[in-house]
Amino acid sequence: MSSDGKPERVEVIIGVQRRRRWTPEEKLALVQQTYVEGKSVSLVAREAGIAASQLFQWRKAYADGSLVAVGANEPVVGI
Repeated sequence: MSSDGKPERVEVIIGVQRRRRWTPEEKLALVQQTYVEGKSVSLVAREAGIAASQLFQWRKAYADGSLVAVGANEPVVGI
């Protein structure tokens, strides 16, 4: 949000879309916003248009060090 309380950007989704794909960078930015004083998980989730439960899952993954996404055609290496 800008200093005047208006959103800085608005995303308009047209057509039928089942899922939005979030990049690891976008997820991290949203998770970090939840740690800003005066911001709650619910508020950040509402602003981003996602469920608070999804954001809580990302926060948990961040705390575990597993907030990453595997891109298409990238090798997955087990530990």
